[in-house]
Amino acid sequence: MRSLIAALLLGSALATPLPAQEAKQTANLSAPVKRFGRVSYDARSLMVDGQRLVIWGGEFHPFRLPSPDLWRDILQKMKAGGFNTVALYFDWGYHSPKQGVYDFSGIRDIDRLLTMAEEEGLYVITRAGPYVNAELSRGGFPGWLVNQRARARTDDPAYLAAVDEWLTQVDAIVAKHQINADPSRRYGVILHQIENELALTTPAQRRYMDHLAAKARADGITIPLFHNDQGRNGYWTPESSKIDKVVTGPNDLYAFDGYPGGTCTVEGKPTRDVAAPDWGYYGPGGAKGGASASPDTPGFLAEFGGGWFDYWGSNGGYACNAIQRGKRFQRVFYGTNLANGIGIQSFYMTYGGTSWGWLPAPVVFTSYDYGAAISEPRALREKALEMKQLGGLIASVPDLAGMIPAGAVEISSPNIQIYHNKNPETDARFLMVAHKPSNGQTSDVFRFTADLPDGRYSVPMQLNGFDAKWLVAGVALGGHRLVYSTSELQSAQVMDGADLMLFYGRAGEPGQTVLRYASAPKVTVLEGSATSAFDAAKGDLKLDYSHQGRAVLRIEGGGRPPLTLILADEAEGARYWRQEDALVRGPALVRSATVKDGTLALTGDTAEASLLAIWAPKAVRAVTWNGAKVATKAGVAGSYTALQPLAGPADIALPALTDWRVAKGAPEADPAFDDGAWQAIDNRPSASITARPDGQPNMGMDAYGFHDGDVWYRGRFTGTPDARALSLYYGAGGSGLVQAWVDGQFLGEGETPAGLPRPITTGTARFALPAGARSGEHVVSVMVRNNGHNWDLDSDDFHKEARGLISASLEGGPGGRSFAVPIAWKIQGKQGGENLPDVARGPANNGGQYGERMGWHLPGFDDSAWARASVPATQAQAGTNWYRTAFNLAVPKGQDATIALSFGDARIPRSPVRYRVLIFVNGWNMGQFIAHVGPQRTFPIPEGILNHRGRNHVALAVTSDGQPGDALESVRLVTLHTMKGGLPVQMVAAPNAPSDLKE
Repeated sequence: MRSLIAALLLGSALATPLPAQEAKQTANLSAPVKRFGRVSYDARSLMVDGQRLVIWGGEFHPFRLPSPDLWRDILQKMKAGGFNTVALYFDWGYHSPKQGVYDFSGIRDIDRLLTMAEEEGLYVITRAGPYVNAELSRGGFPGWLVNQRARARTDDPAYLAAVDEWLTQVDAIVAKHQINADPSRRYGVILHQIENELALTTPAQRRYMDHLAAKARADGITIPLFHNDQGRNGYWTPESSKIDKVVTGPNDLYAFDGYPGGTCTVEGKPTRDVAAPDWGYYGPGGAKGGASASPDTPGFLAEFGGGWFDYWGSNGGYACNAIQRGKRFQRVFYGTNLANGIGIQSFYMTYGGTSWGWLPAPVVFTSYDYGAAISEPRALREKALEMKQLGGLIASVPDLAGMIPAGAVEISSPNIQIYHNKNPETDARFLMVAHKPSNGQTSDVFRFTADLPDGRYSVPMQLNGFDAKWLVAGVALGGHRLVYSTSELQSAQVMDGADLMLFYGRAGEPGQTVLRYASAPKVTVLEGSATSAFDAAKGDLKLDYSHQGRAVLRIEGGGRPPLTLILADEAEGARYWRQEDALVRGPALVRSATVKDGTLALTGDTAEASLLAIWAPKAVRAVTWNGAKVATKAGVAGSYTALQPLAGPADIALPALTDWRVAKGAPEADPAFDDGAWQAIDNRPSASITARPDGQPNMGMDAYGFHDGDVWYRGRFTGTPDARALSLYYGAGGSGLVQAWVDGQFLGEGETPAGLPRPITTGTARFALPAGARSGEHVVSVMVRNNGHNWDLDSDDFHKEARGLISASLEGGPGGRSFAVPIAWKIQGKQGGENLPDVARGPANNGGQYGERMGWHLPGFDDSAWARASVPATQAQAGTNWYRTAFNLAVPKGQDATIALSFGDARIPRSPVRYRVLIFVNGWNMGQFIAHVGPQRTFPIPEGILNHRGRNHVALAVTSDGQPGDALESVRLVTLHTMKGGLPVQMVAAPNAPSDLKE
């Protein structure tokens, strides 16, 4: 994932593509095929078992969905939504709390995940780091690596030894799931990434890349290896590249990422200020203009914008991003890529999920919704349905793989461009019709004239507003020949020797489809309206119609098998689900369709009472839906329809959150607090890149084994008459926090600012000292909240910037100078540091708050002695107070839902009151709410963390400055997504009570 500035520069610099008629072929079409077991490639496409493929992939991060049973839900939605591939990042730090310690169980079981992907019929692209970025704290590096003085992402032996620890573990799992590992395996891992966005290209990094490639091969990974370039720079192209001014590497494929397409304004409104860039056949040529800087390998976008991340202090951009990179954007930009020979595309993100606990990098907050096709609550957005239609075309027309430019097209309008490609083996055509430039907004009626495989044709077209159309021509579909269609193909299937096709178009626009026959066929309009005419000289059957609802035609004879042709408007087409053994209309989601012993077993979800229509093989004698028998009757054109609608979801009654209890959570501020077991701050070596003043000890939290969340410091000093203020230099990430007390008296707090592109992650806070601190012995207590370590996108060890206190001094005297007064410091963070008491929840779950160390966040903690409290609260003490309550849920069985906790007024991005909350649900840290920073106020809790049919516990660590009104607002449960259907979900096993934690 790239930085914002790089993405915006890329979007503006490459905004205007060359006209389609000026195509320049940049791939070496005579390049030999390179084979890696069952996976191979040439300049045109990737192949599996010799079959050319368009890789239509989507990114999913399992670590952002800590409920493994729901991984299958996402994979099934991707498969049903037309994807054939899933790309998976693995977070090194998620699996390794301590050097030499690795965990691949429970929520970290990637072996289970890869098995699920195979079972659901998806190819897999694995992206195992070592560095991934992904808006993760440290870019996915483990916390303990911050203490390594070796320069990361180089060939330093100490760093390589750490990397090899990780790769030995993860490569063994990946190798096991390669498609090469089992000749009978239909799906599996087909591509493997060895590094991510490594922009610098020093000799040390070249040796590092050589090491990574050699390590993968030594670990048994036999599929093609790649690196993801941060933009189309030509970094780390394969050794075989003959292009000047590129940097070669040991990987087999060149891949890059791209995030063009405009941004969202401060007001949260989408912009479309750039056109889709031509990265390939239709670009200016050469290393910078080709689909890749490596003409012997296929065009490969390892990441292409499926949305964009949001950041602390914004106005809330995910809804805007869902629109900005939503319907129409997908047609225009993804289609431009496909036409340019980029046959491997993965859309980042397809499901974003939740950066729970302390996973987020400093720039982002808890939600990683990303405006993706599948929302954070796991709902299909409108854009997901468009992706399903585009994916259906790719699945229905294998000839789209390996296309090359086919020649100029005459167009009657200067506002239009058409990318015209062909398959060299079959001469099948792909025509991508877009505006010129592609972000144009005009409405145009025009004709294009082209030499197609079945003759020269002048075709009427209409293109309204920001849009593009993906058309195919000269294609064999089952037993039929499609000459051309101005409608878009969503599905073509063969059932019992007969053909079934679904075309769609924009509502109200005319459509024309031409099919080739040996003699005049019989055309019967079974539903809707359409006209037909047969040209005996050419053998062309021309069908004219309007896209309005649905028309169904039956075409028989003419030397072809029978054909059922469904002509739909776009909304009607979105109701259909293409499955291997059926075409199903009606439900909100069809997860699977299998035929066994004459029964068609359908599984899926309904959002409301839904009519069901099915086209299936004649052998089907019965139908079930989610295991229940469905009574059917004969429908139109050989279909079955259900006698009764499928039931929708029931209402979910959510309880009010009452019976709150409260306890003070910052006893460390009390001068009498016993810190005898804490570590003493000393002068141990530091790997931090942050300089500290001469004479100061090493106060950085990482040096003491505390890498995430909150950390406490307690110091003792002797007062002096000159002391007027306490100055604290600290590192806290984006929107981080420092609070300070002297002798139990609250001095105040400081915050690092929010914002982009690179938030200010360190700061200095100055607090006036009470008069009594100028003499005698005193205790100073300081809490620092670390909102994540920086990423290392620029390979500059930026992830090693200090966190916690960096230095502390007393100020006073003339000019407020600092002067040396010894302060004897101690430090305490997460209980156990790198030795996790709670292995199941892992390193991201906890920081060093007193309540966390005592297990107050766990569901089995006994809070009966706590005081009762009212929420919303009217006043808070400075520091942290803990609130706990419990509630029961009774979500109806067989119903999928996502329930969330919401704070205050969810309609506004930020509150005038200042406080922040760590949100624990059943012991899991499900995010941080910062009222006055925002924008997130509603926090989804996945089933498996939340018990949908039983008892749940909420613990809130509320941190405030104690000023009037800066206190916890209302807290309530809300339902974000509900469907009848879903999958069985088990509660994720984890410690319940403090006694369950490891010592």
